[in-house]
Amino acid sequence: MSAIDQEVAGYYDKLLKRNAGEPEFHQAVAEVLDSLKIVLEKDPHYADYGLIERLCEPERQIIFRVPWMDDNNNIRVNRGFRVQFNSALGPYKGGLRFHPSVNLGVIKFLGFEQIFKNSLTGLPIGGGKGGSDFDPKGKSEGEIMRFCQSFMTELWRHIGEYRDVPAGDIGVGGREIGFLFGQYRRLVNQHESGVLTGKGLTWGGSLARTEATGYGTVYFTNEMLKAKGESLDGARVIVSGSGNVAIYAIAKAQELGATVVGFSDSSGWVETPNGVDVELLRDVKERRRERVTSYVEDATGATYHEDGSIWDLKADVALPCATQNELNADHARTLIANGVRYVAEGANMPSTADAVEVFREAKISFGPGKAANAGGVATSALEMQQNASRDSWSFDYTDERLHKIMSNIFKVAKNTAAEYGREGDYVVGANIAGFTKVADAMLAQGVI
Repeated sequence: MSAIDQEVAGYYDKLLKRNAGEPEFHQAVAEVLDSLKIVLEKDPHYADYGLIERLCEPERQIIFRVPWMDDNNNIRVNRGFRVQFNSALGPYKGGLRFHPSVNLGVIKFLGFEQIFKNSLTGLPIGGGKGGSDFDPKGKSEGEIMRFCQSFMTELWRHIGEYRDVPAGDIGVGGREIGFLFGQYRRLVNQHESGVLTGKGLTWGGSLARTEATGYGTVYFTNEMLKAKGESLDGARVIVSGSGNVAIYAIAKAQELGATVVGFSDSSGWVETPNGVDVELLRDVKERRRERVTSYVEDATGATYHEDGSIWDLKADVALPCATQNELNADHARTLIANGVRYVAEGANMPSTADAVEVFREAKISFGPGKAANAGGVATSALEMQQNASRDSWSFDYTDERLHKIMSNIFKVAKNTAAEYGREGDYVVGANIAGFTKVADAMLAQGVI
């Protein structure tokens, strides 16, 4: 083991001891540290001043009680989180996730990833994340409103347009953002529109924000294909999930000439050999808020599956857009056997470390989430710009900005990987490019 390997192993061993029982956080840090070995060999000054240890330790971790009353007048108690991870490049920026799986380790993993994702956008935003173990599914509108109001009653004192700007994530859409913003406005007694992103269009929101993460993932994917002299036109695509990111990834992929042959939700998956009826899917998931079985009831040529895996389908491109660690090494081998040559993550860390290694060994073009799904936070930052200037941009102009940002992220990841002798390895390229920008800012600002 080289001296650098020993040094990095020492960092990681210390992190495991200080952050016991947080496997998602461990996984996210391990991937980045593995990429940083070649940076430290070339530029050892990045090990100075405890930079790696500081980078892996959040600047602030906030945990709070969220009491609320259900429709039967029973008091319920959930736990709220906000991890403000790194503000070297700008105010903390990252979504809020409402889901039963949320705990401190999950929020730390998401916040850590957000540091590098936000850095790659080229915009002045730091990394943070938050949420609660509250589950909006099965709750009434009134229950969701009361929960959001209680959640914001604590969170408001920790956020602000120059301090920390949350957005939505799993379980937090336009409805939840509306309730959160209304309570924030009530508490601070002013219309500080820049404090949350993903707002409604009539009160500070941005056109193209809803579509941004899904569109951005497809823009990044298309750049990977173009680098190999191909395009999405005529390609068969698998998209896991059927939430906001998946829906708009499906829409953009089909707009560019691809056929999306399958999508899923937590109940099962749907095979769509002739493509997806996007408007029907939007009606099922966004308006009716129903399972994908409802899509199959109303669609032509679609088949619902409870067993097996969506990754069993034959395709050219796979876009995991559901949740962390949904795609494992066995799934990766099946995808490769079935013809998949391109994979881009529309969710945060949806591929396990073993799956990524399988893709790497098979020389599959693989776009990691911190690069491929950065479109959402990039457009959130564009919403912040519009709020700051009291302006409102057209859909086409915002989408054009998003497209340029995603193309630039691909170019930076590609060029950085080549610079460090790992051509075509977009994981290494994204990790190093995101890291060096944040690290340079941290070194310039001193030990804080």
